Amino acid sequence: MKTASLIITLFLLVSCGKNKTVVLPEIPTSKISKIQDVSAAYLFYNETLPEHVELNRKNLISTTNWLINVDKRLTLKEAIPQIIFLQNKKRNAEIHKNKDAKNYFTCNDLSKNNLGFIEFTDVYYHNIKTDSLKLEGNLNEVRFFSLDNITITTPTDKVSNLNKDTFKAFLKQKSNDNECVLICNFHDSLSFQDYMTIKYELEQLDLKNMSIAKDEFIFN
Repeated sequence: MKTASLIITLFLLVSCGKNKTVVLPEIPTSKISKIQDVSAAYLFYNETLPEHVELNRKNLISTTNWLINVDKRLTLKEAIPQIIFLQNKKRNAEIHKNKDAKNYFTCNDLSKNNLGFIEFTDVYYHNIKTDSLKLEGNLNEVRFFSLDNITITTPTDKVSNLNKDTFKAFLKQKSNDNECVLICNFHDSLSFQDYMTIKYELEQLDLKNMSIAKDEFIFN
């Protein structure tokens, strides 16, 4: 049984015989540091290609936990279509399927100087804005243009140009109200590093009455 912690060199020095590397996104710490029964895919940053992204998925096994290694220099516009492709391959597998197998993004856990993982098994990506959605009383929309340019729209108000700290304070206050759902929108120019930082920050929040929707929207 292959364990992620036993193959750190493979992730940090990804070669695949062609001298290619994936520069992993960094997060301060990770709740998940060890995963068993894994196979991996790699999204390389290749500036010679029109979309800058090169996918290697040769070693993926549908019944295992998938570790998706995305170069932090890629933007969401470049990375997300490939990630959707991989998700659909696993979800639509008709044979050799394991309902307990999960998907994780691989990161560099700075607190341990080791691998860390962020699960995204149940996330569904949509390449549209949520403008067409009607925000009901329990829905709130947040748009990330950058870590220092965040907009929150609720059924009753809209707050723009929030930075990370004011955003977290707003959510903390909002989560003390009635039960509600947060819908995340990410600008497609965000780097994968910034995306992982945001995912990390959301993981750390204690949102009492607020849940985060599994549907994520990528807009331009």
